[in-house]
Amino acid sequence: MLDPKLLRTQIEEVAKLLRKKGFELDIDAYNALEAARKEVQIKTEHLQNERNARSKAIGKAKASGEDIAPLMADVGRLGEELDQAKTALQEIQDKLDTFLLALPNLPDSSVPEGLSEDDNVVVRVWGEPTQFDYEPRDHVDVGQPLGLDFAMAAKLTGARFATLKGPLARMHRALIQFMLDTHTGEHGYSETYVPYMVNSDSLYGTGQLPKFAEDLFKLQGEQEYYLIPTAEVPLTNFARDEIINAAELPVRLTAHTPCFRSEAGAYGKDTRGMIRQHQFEKVEMVQMVEPGKSFEALEEMTGHAERILQLLGLPYRVIILCGGDMTFGSAKTYDLEVWLPGQQKYREISSCSNMTDFQARRMQARWRNPETGKPELLHTLNGSGLAVGRTLVAILENYQQNDGSVVIPEVLQPYMGGLKVLSI
Repeated sequence: MLDPKLLRTQIEEVAKLLRKKGFELDIDAYNALEAARKEVQIKTEHLQNERNARSKAIGKAKASGEDIAPLMADVGRLGEELDQAKTALQEIQDKLDTFLLALPNLPDSSVPEGLSEDDNVVVRVWGEPTQFDYEPRDHVDVGQPLGLDFAMAAKLTGARFATLKGPLARMHRALIQFMLDTHTGEHGYSETYVPYMVNSDSLYGTGQLPKFAEDLFKLQGEQEYYLIPTAEVPLTNFARDEIINAAELPVRLTAHTPCFRSEAGAYGKDTRGMIRQHQFEKVEMVQMVEPGKSFEALEEMTGHAERILQLLGLPYRVIILCGGDMTFGSAKTYDLEVWLPGQQKYREISSCSNMTDFQARRMQARWRNPETGKPELLHTLNGSGLAVGRTLVAILENYQQNDGSVVIPEVLQPYMGGLKVLSI
């Protein structure tokens, strides 16, 4: 959520920044709501003061033996008017809150202009696209003889699911362990286990609700639970309604979880293979930091995701997203795109974002500034470290051999009991 003070004092500048994200701020609607709030708030405060004054007058009149009936009637009338004014004020405040919840985060000044992914800017490239002396196959053709099965998943559940068997399933698990070991051992994250279901407060806190309700899987039952779309949600909500001591910062958390997404609006996109699924695994990184250090932390976190790709020997590039391609809550985002020979293109495998104080304001996630002794909003960051299924896809395509086998990256071999090749 944006700082309401910004809208009250710099609404034209806010509107200009939001246009960079392709969002048109309805200034007139906001000004009308804010004017109504001020008017009713002034009325409420006036009624409160008047009722307090009459209540004091009752005490004095009673002490001097005067008839207090007229004063009591006035206090009763003022009380009714005050209750009505408070109700009206709350209704207007609810409308303002709904308005504010629909506003995206402001993009940082370093974010390039642009309306779509075509306007994203390549920051750096690591490695060369893998070359073959034959026509490389995509991960579906490589993986199916090795245990990748979409037909079985469709029988069990439906479209956009997959099953894995044998050494291929073990390599999927090996990737998770390798990623967690690297982030905890090299990058200073604390491994965390979290629920795979969360309540609506958690989703409001990180910005998935109310705007993206259709992208979520909501459970039926007495409790209003949702399957998590990413571990970012439970991990970031560790700080909800908390005040963290400065000595504990930065907080770095990582977790492996399944992720569940309805892929609303993705009809016809990536229908072949494992690129876009309703259920997939991810190792997530989350940081909570002092406000002045969040953009430095974003560079660091992006490097942590890159390290995984480098150790696996997978060619990739880093791009900075333009304003129009950024997510709702992000102030700045780097995407990592891995090279997929079967598609002859780079595809997203990680997204690392600085949310500044956008999520923290929703969650009231704060730290105690030792210079002032007062609680202040944290900055939160999140990033994929990495999407496990897409990493498996990248290995199948980049390490494939003409005979249908797949070489296991050296760094994964200890997790595979020394196995070096996946063979048909």
